[in-house]
Amino acid sequence: MKKSIFSADRILSPDGYWLENQVIITDESGSILDIADRGTFDSSEIDHRPGALVPGFINAHCHLELSHMKGMIPTGTGLVPFIKTVVSQRDARTEVILAAIEEANREMHESGIVAVGDISNVTDSFHEKKNSELRYYTFIEVFDFMQKQLTGEAFRKAKEIFHKLELAPGDAKAIVPHAPYSVSPDLFQGIMEAIQVSDRMSIHNQELIDEDRMFQTGKSSLIDFFESAGFDMSSFVATGETSLRYALSQLQRSTPTLFVHNTQTQKEDIAYAQQALDQIYWISCPNANLYIENQLPDYHAFIEQNACLALGTDSLASNWQLSILEEMKTLRRYKSGLPSLQLLTWGTRNGAIALGFEDELGTLEKGKRPGIVHLNLNPVDEWEITSATKAERLI
Repeated sequence: MKKSIFSADRILSPDGYWLENQVIITDESGSILDIADRGTFDSSEIDHRPGALVPGFINAHCHLELSHMKGMIPTGTGLVPFIKTVVSQRDARTEVILAAIEEANREMHESGIVAVGDISNVTDSFHEKKNSELRYYTFIEVFDFMQKQLTGEAFRKAKEIFHKLELAPGDAKAIVPHAPYSVSPDLFQGIMEAIQVSDRMSIHNQELIDEDRMFQTGKSSLIDFFESAGFDMSSFVATGETSLRYALSQLQRSTPTLFVHNTQTQKEDIAYAQQALDQIYWISCPNANLYIENQLPDYHAFIEQNACLALGTDSLASNWQLSILEEMKTLRRYKSGLPSLQLLTWGTRNGAIALGFEDELGTLEKGKRPGIVHLNLNPVDEWEITSATKAERLI
């Protein structure tokens, strides 16, 4: 059996600290056979690089099928205009869509990503996922815009799409709600009745202040948007609480759930949600949040409550690239108080746990096959991620 021995000045430990003077021994498939003391090996046997070694990155939220929309939507429009533009411009020639999906998958692989939580409304990305080296958890997204007459057809279409996805080994899939403001109680009920024990939920959450206002007051730009699209919102009854609390009232406590974006999520809602669900994960897509709303979540509110944070990229309709390292760079630039070790944990271990892929991915441990990425970190920058940091995928 052919073995490879990798080393660097520092190696990211499973619990989020730097290890020194260690090597990672892998077999030809990339599985980690052992992590051992570097001094027990001859230097000629070791592939040593200055910098740091980390596991492959996890992109916990993406819309691969929108890859052909790169650069089509201006920045800073706000969520409602953004949604309108996506709906009106997402159609394109099939060959254009498929070529963009293939290129985006390649881009993620080369940037060091090993797994993706991907949203699908259509089947465009299914062929690429089945043949990809990346591991995918596909969330088939469903919505009825709070319109009971649309609920049955929306769920029927989602199930049809669900059954068309042939999973590659290690991949997973589930039917999930789009967002609190776009999924009625009846549709939530249908999703919950169809869910399997092993399934995970993913739901967009509190991306704009008007999402909460819709549920708190019944008046919102989202209501106006639905009515302009021809939907009768007269039967919608505000709950008087936030959109997150509406969603929590519809979900099962035992179902692992990913809440995505959370730009407007406040500490009171975080605390409430942490108690309401047994397994809850908060996915942040910093570049997309800046691209659409020019805002970022209050990360310290999550950290103070020991919330499990992970990172995503959203889509190329709302981002300049699909790179978890670039998401970390953005956080270092705008939220410099977040140390790189913490961000690396969010982008590796926490993402793997959120997707249920921690059996193989997320940490450099014996018996796992998490991928190995080299980062050119250095002591001059105190081993922090900077704008000059580059990722090289070794495995």
